[in-house]
Amino acid sequence: MADIKSMIAEFEEIALNPAKSAAKLKKESGKKLIGMFPYHLPEEIVYAAGMLPVGMWGGQTDFKLSNKYLQSFCCSLIKANVEFGMNGAYKGILDGVIMAAYCDTLKCICEDWKVAVVEPTGMPLIAMYYPQNRKIAAAVPYMQAEFEKAQAQLEAISGKKVTEADLEAAWTVYEAYRAECRKFVKLVAKMPATLNATKRHLILKAGWFMDKKAYTEKLAALNAAIEAAPAEAFKGKKVLVEGIIVEPIALLDAFVENDVCIVADDVAQQSRMFRIEGRKAGTVYEKMAYRIVDAYADPLLLDEKKEHGEELIKMAKEAGADGVVVCAMKFCDPEEYDYPIFKKQLEAAGIPVLYMEIEQQMASVEQYKTRIQAFAETLA
Repeated sequence: MADIKSMIAEFEEIALNPAKSAAKLKKESGKKLIGMFPYHLPEEIVYAAGMLPVGMWGGQTDFKLSNKYLQSFCCSLIKANVEFGMNGAYKGILDGVIMAAYCDTLKCICEDWKVAVVEPTGMPLIAMYYPQNRKIAAAVPYMQAEFEKAQAQLEAISGKKVTEADLEAAWTVYEAYRAECRKFVKLVAKMPATLNATKRHLILKAGWFMDKKAYTEKLAALNAAIEAAPAEAFKGKKVLVEGIIVEPIALLDAFVENDVCIVADDVAQQSRMFRIEGRKAGTVYEKMAYRIVDAYADPLLLDEKKEHGEELIKMAKEAGADGVVVCAMKFCDPEEYDYPIFKKQLEAAGIPVLYMEIEQQMASVEQYKTRIQAFAETLA
């Protein structure tokens, strides 16, 4: 158990200090860092170009400079990224940023960022556009063209020509990373106290600020230690969480304080990033494109059959969850559009649902603590 706790502590230190961790990664690796706006971005190309991708998942800050460009009804995650870009928080750490337009806010941010951040700092922006209708035959070659365009821009930043061998090596690293993440989230139920809601989150978040190869090795070691350890007794409640991101940390602590374990997630920052196993055949760009094509039940991607609710029901049952907690990012239209549909489906299946509208800049989480406590009591 001591080894498990020390391994977890290492992940926690990295995840709780993103700026410090990114700066340390840059210094120790000697490589350039490319910031990855949410969501579904081609990290493998960055890695193949000899650089390292790091996550841009907002954070707590006051909105001062970003208000010049963004309305009050923009989601706090994206707004925080713009604020950090404008106030110089990324200066000296990031050597470029990749952004994809998945929603109305991000469509505007691509252009705002060029004026608000690129012009004053010179930090390159790589803008990408994925097809909404990703199931048609034209979707894969279109995405390949987007990847090739991004590759050329990344090569200009790194000064390194990307070869097919580089891409294959990067793909192998990322497939191993995704496999270990899938294994980890299933192991949480074995040790719900040690791997409580906060620690589970921080272990996964740390991967956004590490070399994926090094992170995978450390996560594999943790997985092996968990598999070898005895199962923990747990008298609390188990839930599945859904949303874009589950933060601030005080919100996660509220789950812990009320003996509620997150045994599964449908979160954009977490499982949605790694739950799709890549296809075995084809070029790397084809396999990367098919990860988007094969994605399912994701509100940020076109879901014509509205499979989200059925997938949540399946996930909840497989994980033995007592209920589903929706952590809806305030002003996230894609998530908000989906909620009424899957809420009815969950309730029809007899699965209790707690809906909480969150944002990263919450001054207090006391009302959320009360709601989580009340929800846990209804599950008793």
